Amino acid sequence: MRNTTVLIFLFLTTTISAQQTELKPVNKTIVESVTDNANLIKAVNQQIWNFAEVGLQEEKSSAVLQQNLKREGFKVENGISGMPTAFVATYGSGKPVIGILAEYDALPGLSQEVSDRQTPVVEGGNGHGCGHSGLGAGALGAAIAIRDAIDQHKLKGTIRLYGTPAEETVIGKVYMTLDGVFDDLDICLHWHPGDKNNTYAGSSKALVSAKFTFDGTAAHASGSPEDGRSALDAVELMNVGVNFMREHIKEDARLHYVITNGGGAPNVVPPKATVWYFCRADRHEDVEYNFNWLKDIAKGAALMTRTKLSVQVDTDCHEIIPNLALSRQLVRNMQLVGAPEFTQEEENFARKLQAPLVAQFGREYPLALDSRIHPVTANPESSKGSTDVGDISWRVPTSGIRATCFIADAPGHSWQNVSSIGSTIGEKGILFASKVLAITAVELMQDSNQVLTAKAEWQQRMKGKKYYTFIPDGQTAPKSIR
Repeated sequence: MRNTTVLIFLFLTTTISAQQTELKPVNKTIVESVTDNANLIKAVNQQIWNFAEVGLQEEKSSAVLQQNLKREGFKVENGISGMPTAFVATYGSGKPVIGILAEYDALPGLSQEVSDRQTPVVEGGNGHGCGHSGLGAGALGAAIAIRDAIDQHKLKGTIRLYGTPAEETVIGKVYMTLDGVFDDLDICLHWHPGDKNNTYAGSSKALVSAKFTFDGTAAHASGSPEDGRSALDAVELMNVGVNFMREHIKEDARLHYVITNGGGAPNVVPPKATVWYFCRADRHEDVEYNFNWLKDIAKGAALMTRTKLSVQVDTDCHEIIPNLALSRQLVRNMQLVGAPEFTQEEENFARKLQAPLVAQFGREYPLALDSRIHPVTANPESSKGSTDVGDISWRVPTSGIRATCFIADAPGHSWQNVSSIGSTIGEKGILFASKVLAITAVELMQDSNQVLTAKAEWQQRMKGKKYYTFIPDGQTAPKSIR
């Protein structure tokens, strides 16, 4: 028994030593930088987590990132593409130019303490159910580590951290892309808190977000209904038409809506009503077909109710163009860094977060926390969600990682995610992501062949594709989305 114990100890020691010796001096600099700045990175996560500002209103969240970047020697430009909370922070010089994305918007109605019970900080308030507080903090940590590597190892290259607002409503990066903000990048890297450690080797759904407003005529709903034209009727007829449309669209397509204005009182014929739609599909060309169909249904609803229709396209985001060369490089560096290890206390906390989901949905959770590093598979799975990262990937080779910050098989946009990203579970994933992104960026600075390989794959995937947008020429980003 004693010999077995000694062998196990020797094996573990050898494995750890081997991993440490694999780190080149520049990579050690990065790991040490993230470790030395761990308290700062965690503090920024907590600050943004507490601010919990929704898209296009992230004044404090954007400011705290900018302040730290300026203090660390980055040149910071703000108010990018007409959005007060968008910014670009730059360090270094020359090629390649590597971009890292930061997001920091929260979600409405998801206020939550770091607790294993659903306990809002503010009833009905906002919360980081997608983990963007950690996303912004992790990107900051990566940028500082790359700066340290550039300085200490005299590297040629430029690092840019892009502060991109309103990802939840896929706005920020779309308007920045239309404005040419990313056009001179060589490579773009990103990350997102997740329930596992893997890469974005697959695609995502394209999405158009639009508001359909009908204008009618107010009247007394009982006394003189014949004098009224109901905008709400138009909204309801449109929604009925769209629900019949669902039967005849491809299975990957998604159509969902909310009525944002349905009138003020039952005894007044509603003179104005608005319905907000998301129209999604795996390919933008299918979104184009379905959205044009959607507009035809809206026109029909206006004709049936003798109301006037106006359509406001808030944003139009494209699916991700994957880049397997970058994805495989990111996985190698995840393995090089080594996945975060979670304590028994953290595992127990995760189990408590899963408990309400088990009770409500009868789900089974084999794992509390998934600490594995998942390889790139032969047929990478695509996301059923949408992200404005997709638009950048139509302009420049792009890839990123997910890092375990949430419970295993976490439901998206949940109070459980808000609690996780504000806990030590989230913090471990954030620091892991900082190291992986920084090491990958520095590798690209040092090896032009990796940049060329990624670009060659991107050019191949883009053959025959034409970027089209429903956003009118010259339209500026919305000042608010709700």
